Amino acid sequence: MSDLTHSRVFRIAIPIVLSNATIPLLGAVDTAVVGQLGLAAPIGAVGLGSVILATLYWAFGFLRMSTSGLAAQAHGAQDNAERSATLLRALLIALAMGLTLVALQALFFTLAFNIAPASAEVENLSRLYLSIRIWGAPATLGIYALTGWLIGVERTRAVLILQIWQNGLNIVLDLWFVLHLHWGVPGVASATLLAEWTGLALGLFLARDAFGAVLKPALARLRDRHALRAMFTASGNIMLRSVILQLSFTTFVFLGARFGDDTLAANQILLQFLSIMAFALDGFAFAAETLVGQAFGQGSPAALRQAARICMQWGYGGAALLALGFALFGPVLIDVMTTAPSVQATARSFLPWLIASPLISAACWIYDGIFIGALMTGAMVRAALQVLAVYLPALLLLVPLLGNHGLWAALMLMNLARGIALYRAFPRLQARLATAR
Repeated sequence: MSDLTHSRVFRIAIPIVLSNATIPLLGAVDTAVVGQLGLAAPIGAVGLGSVILATLYWAFGFLRMSTSGLAAQAHGAQDNAERSATLLRALLIALAMGLTLVALQALFFTLAFNIAPASAEVENLSRLYLSIRIWGAPATLGIYALTGWLIGVERTRAVLILQIWQNGLNIVLDLWFVLHLHWGVPGVASATLLAEWTGLALGLFLARDAFGAVLKPALARLRDRHALRAMFTASGNIMLRSVILQLSFTTFVFLGARFGDDTLAANQILLQFLSIMAFALDGFAFAAETLVGQAFGQGSPAALRQAARICMQWGYGGAALLALGFALFGPVLIDVMTTAPSVQATARSFLPWLIASPLISAACWIYDGIFIGALMTGAMVRAALQVLAVYLPALLLLVPLLGNHGLWAALMLMNLARGIALYRAFPRLQARLATAR
């Protein structure tokens, strides 16, 4: 860890930022291609089906995060057998969970359509889309595990290659299946399915050293109780923390609907600014996961402090650039996203909250990466619960007084409180590493 420098953090972060940039491109191509059919129902069906699967897969995001922290610590300790065993355990869990989703697909999809009913035509097309896409569940969850492992062992360029291949192939097959072969909605689903399984194959190739000479000792460790306990504890805590935060954002969206169609539309546009911020700052949060995990594996408090400091500096540097970009180009982006004058004017009135958001939120993003790398996920759950004690009263007080401005103020307070809560827990993280030496 002696070469822990700004350039090293940059080398880890930039491939993640670039790979994240390909994600919205795929969604745009999916919509544009099916839009060439000239009908509204196929667009709605693909959109609804994508949201249902994204929500379903979101629950398994812990596979990526827990695998990253565990792999980084094994990598820092130079324990190659445990490093490989971490990936094998994650892949086995991904396979089991993916097959479970396939087996229970009828239950999940019926529940989803009961919650979000659609017209008969849209629902039928969406069910057709989902009946194809669901067979990619084991591959998708396997890619979560592989991505986490590659991040943990500091191979983010491999993550970029994997993302470009998967999304690039998906786009090419979209164009071929829908525009050339005229397969319609099944063509969009089939393109994604093939991209997922070939992505899994490429991911396994990129992580092939985990299956070489070290495979035999890694297999012998698969049932190691300490390692299994660490994995399930981290995964459970990350899932619980994610549920708490997701419910907080869902509450924001639902409350925003009370202020009329223009405000609801404006909020949805401005939430895309938050997505841009997340995609950009994720790179430095992932760098923190990698380097802090390695510091723990190596048992080096000095490396921990240095990794946290440099990643936080880059996080705030990126946040400042984002804030400047939103200030300069925010009105233009709003006009690109909607041509409705009333929605444009409404979105501009709330734009100052988005300009401030990167600087308010940077700390909680980077601290998330730090605590995931340290596998102190219990502290993340406690911080999320503490945040609720700030967020819910803020909603009750500020929304009646300030309307939608109060809603945005409460969201900013939530992110600020997350950063403060994790900052206050950071000394315990340092003490844990010092005690473990």
